[in-house]
Amino acid sequence: MTINRRTVLAGLAAVPAATLVSGQATASSQPSADLQPVLHRFSFGDAKITVLLDGHLPLGPQLFADYEEEKARVALARGLHRMTLEGLNIPVNGYLVEQGARKTLIDTGTADLLGPNLGGLGAGLAAAGVEPAEISTVLLTHMHPDHSGGLVTAQGAAVFPNAELVVARQEWDFWHDDAIMASVPEGSRGFFQMARGTVAPYADRLKIFEGEAAVAAGFAAVPLPGHTPGHTGFMLDGGDQQLLFWGDVVHSTALQFAYPDWTIAFDTDPAQTAATRRKMFERAVADNLLLTGSHIDFPGLGRVLRQGESFAYQPAPWQFGL
Repeated sequence: MTINRRTVLAGLAAVPAATLVSGQATASSQPSADLQPVLHRFSFGDAKITVLLDGHLPLGPQLFADYEEEKARVALARGLHRMTLEGLNIPVNGYLVEQGARKTLIDTGTADLLGPNLGGLGAGLAAAGVEPAEISTVLLTHMHPDHSGGLVTAQGAAVFPNAELVVARQEWDFWHDDAIMASVPEGSRGFFQMARGTVAPYADRLKIFEGEAAVAAGFAAVPLPGHTPGHTGFMLDGGDQQLLFWGDVVHSTALQFAYPDWTIAFDTDPAQTAATRRKMFERAVADNLLLTGSHIDFPGLGRVLRQGESFAYQPAPWQFGL
């Protein structure tokens, strides 16, 4: 992907200014004290995985490129999703993967960056009986605030004092490029400030990777560019099967399986985002791949099915006897 002013503006110009804060906690950005821990556990090979719900975000029709009300109505009529006055509510999920004594966190939620309906991942981790100091590795799919916000406290200190932070080089370079930040609308520069602030305390224990690298025990990186330049999934080897944590390949379970070419305002390169999504859907169908995603309906574990010229999501059944 060529990173230039045009592709950056396409992804950031339409972002509502209300979603951006300086990175310091404010009265409007504090997570709600009423958020209760929500988690779901399942086993995969030798690993125990806990899905941690950070909260939810609304996606209004205005955030979808090429949104067509009638097409949306048809897709929503197939299930139980409903468009509210704020939009379609989508979850923000993070993941704890325990492999013996190793504890890996995939994305960290928002902490206090994006409003009162988010910030619950830390409470979920505590409910799972895990202290932040026990996390050995944090894998970041990308550096948007709903994925990296939980790395730091409101005072800017590291939440996970013993964790190695793992992030793709293209992702790191993008958010730390002063020329790119200067080229975007002033109101959208908060994304860059938040991205830099959340990862800064981990500079002395940072692992940068490129391409399809082995990034942690049992994990391989899967480049999924478009949503951000270095957006990455992580494939966990379970022996006789694999599980892909695919980050933000899909934001809306209700609409983007039905209409894979529908992108949102937060996609840095919409054309590449749609191409990556279709390629990943095709691979998931061909390989009967088990997957989970940051914004797939909680707990977000399932498979992709072909449905005519489009696709559908099949959630996995509840795993009993863990």
